[in-house]
Amino acid sequence: MNPLEERLLTRNGLAARQLAVLLIDRATEGTGSRLPRVRDLAAELRVGNGTVQAALGLLEEAGGISTVARGHLGTFLTRVDRGILWRMSGLGTLLAAMPLPYSRRYEGLATGLRAAFDTAGTPFAITFMRGASARATALLDHKVDLVVLSRFAADQLISRHPLELVVDLGPQTYVGAHGLLLRRGVDLAAPRLRVAVDSASEDLRTLAARVFAARTDVEWVEASYMQLRDLFARGEVDATVWNLDEARDHLGEHVETRPLGDEITRDLSLRNSSAAIVGRAGKSAALRAVRHSLDPERITALQEEVVRGERMPSY
Repeated sequence: MNPLEERLLTRNGLAARQLAVLLIDRATEGTGSRLPRVRDLAAELRVGNGTVQAALGLLEEAGGISTVARGHLGTFLTRVDRGILWRMSGLGTLLAAMPLPYSRRYEGLATGLRAAFDTAGTPFAITFMRGASARATALLDHKVDLVVLSRFAADQLISRHPLELVVDLGPQTYVGAHGLLLRRGVDLAAPRLRVAVDSASEDLRTLAARVFAARTDVEWVEASYMQLRDLFARGEVDATVWNLDEARDHLGEHVETRPLGDEITRDLSLRNSSAAIVGRAGKSAALRAVRHSLDPERITALQEEVVRGERMPSY
């Protein structure tokens, strides 16, 4: 352990860690932004003025920041290194759970997230899990720090648990669109329609329930995405509601697609198409730093390049 690392374990060092989190937020403002007064920082961190001054000195010594004093105008940041600040903050590597990357849109999303976190200087790793329910459970069980869900699933989850929305990336960042899939030759009005549903996906389960709400004779068939092609080909299911990105790429000639119905369903489908990043409210310092560090436009621009085939996925 070098002398600087040893000093980070002291009272001044612990204050430097807290201060690093605050300054990651400030990093988005660029150089030239004025630091809060020492006594204001001391009040926020609940330490003495001298401790704050020593903590600032540690951050400067480590290369995380450079400052200049301008008399009665205060102290201003002249340089910020978010990577160094993040390492000093003790926030650690963030692990995000994403859907399986079986479509270009998901590969593009993973590529954009990786690049955005790298640019922000934030240690970041991705794990892939099928089903929003599985990802939500991993987040609530503290196995991951962030999850990627549809905005609809995120809203449902946040309403029931102490979680926070980090960023909403906007329409068509999670899926391009949802649609009704119908086995060729099947009459949608036929009795006892066999409808595939994936209970692991709150989005698809809710959409299917809404689309077939007027039917009392539906036979629900539990199925994952990987099973759909064979189920349709063997005539074991007649219809489902699914992500059209996947359907067009993988389900073949056995299936025809149709648009979803009423305005309520279309609105629900639109919210399902937006990618949302969610984290635990108890990690508010890390979430605030991530929220202020990420560049959503960079994420979506890189995702679109992957979807168009202009960039190789890299995550």
